[in-house]
Amino acid sequence: MEKTLDLKFTYTEKKDTRSGFGDGLLEAGRQNPNVVGLCADLIGSLKMGAFQKEFPERFFQVGIAEANMIGLAAGMTIGGKIPFTGTFANFSTGRVYDQIRQSVAYSGKNVKICASHAGLTLGEDGATHQILEDVGMMKMLPHMTVINPCDYNQTKAATLALVNHEGPAYLRFGRPSWPIFTPKDQEFVIGKAWKMIEGTDVTIFATGHLVWEAVVAEAMLREEGISAEVINIHTIKPLDEEAILASVAKTGCAVSAEEHQINGGLGDSIAQTLIRNNPAPLEYVGVMDSFGESGTPTQLLEKYGLNAENVVKAAKKAIARKS
Repeated sequence: MEKTLDLKFTYTEKKDTRSGFGDGLLEAGRQNPNVVGLCADLIGSLKMGAFQKEFPERFFQVGIAEANMIGLAAGMTIGGKIPFTGTFANFSTGRVYDQIRQSVAYSGKNVKICASHAGLTLGEDGATHQILEDVGMMKMLPHMTVINPCDYNQTKAATLALVNHEGPAYLRFGRPSWPIFTPKDQEFVIGKAWKMIEGTDVTIFATGHLVWEAVVAEAMLREEGISAEVINIHTIKPLDEEAILASVAKTGCAVSAEEHQINGGLGDSIAQTLIRNNPAPLEYVGVMDSFGESGTPTQLLEKYGLNAENVVKAAKKAIARKS
C-alpha cells in the first residue's frame, strides 16, 4: 500500500534503530574520551561491539547483573565519566527501577540508560520481554530526560546529543528493521518537537516506530481530503508543550501514536498539556491496557492496532468530536 501512496517522506533502506545507537556510541567515543560503555551480557543485541573493540579499556561487560551495572555507572560519573548503559528495555527499567530512582535520578547522576528491544516490535521473545510501561516509569522520575527516536538516523543523532546533555537520560530504541526516512545529517535538539508535515484538520503526535505509521496515515487521510499535521515527538520529557499547543490551536484536535501502554505514555503527557491550557479532543493509538505476546513485529502491530490504518481511524474520530 505504501508504494501507491503519495508519501511526504520516503525511504530506500531499512535498518534497526539499535544499530543507530551502536554507531552513535562509537562516534561518541571517538569524540569524547570520557564516554564509557557498560553492557549486561547483550553486546551483540545492543550493537556495542564496535565500541568495545575500539575502546576496550573504556568498556565494561557487567554480565547479567543489571542493578550492579546501574550502580557502577552512577559511580563512574563522580570521576567525570559519561556512562552509556546497554540492555533490553525491560531489564533497563523494570528490573532496576529502584537503582535508577535512588542512584541516578535522585542523585542527579549523568548516566545515559540506553534500552533496546522496547515495545511489541521485539517480536518473538513475547510478553515477558515486551515492556510497554517503560516510558511512563521513566518520565515520572524527577530529573530524567526521556527520548524515543523514530529511525536509525534519528537514534544515532540522539545518542550523540546525549554526550553533551548533562543529567540522567533514558534512550529507547528497538530491534526490527525499520524505514530510514529522516535526514542523515540532522541536528537533534533534545526537547524540541519536529513538525514533519503541515496540516489544518487534525494533528498526529507520534513517537518512535509509530512516526513512520503517522507519515503513512497522513497520505491516506490526504487521499480522502483530510489535512493532517504530523509532529515527531522524539523527546517525551521535557515535552515541547509550545509546539503541541500551537498545533492544536490551529487544527482543533489531535491523535497520539506510540508503541506503549496508553496509560502513562506520550498520550497522557499531551492530554495533561491540553487540559491545563487549551482542552481539545484527543484520541489515543497505543496498547490498551494489556501485555503483548509472541509474534512477528508486523503481526503484533496489526493485532494491537498500532499501524497507519488505526491512526487514520483515530484521526477521523478526533475530527468528529470537534465542536
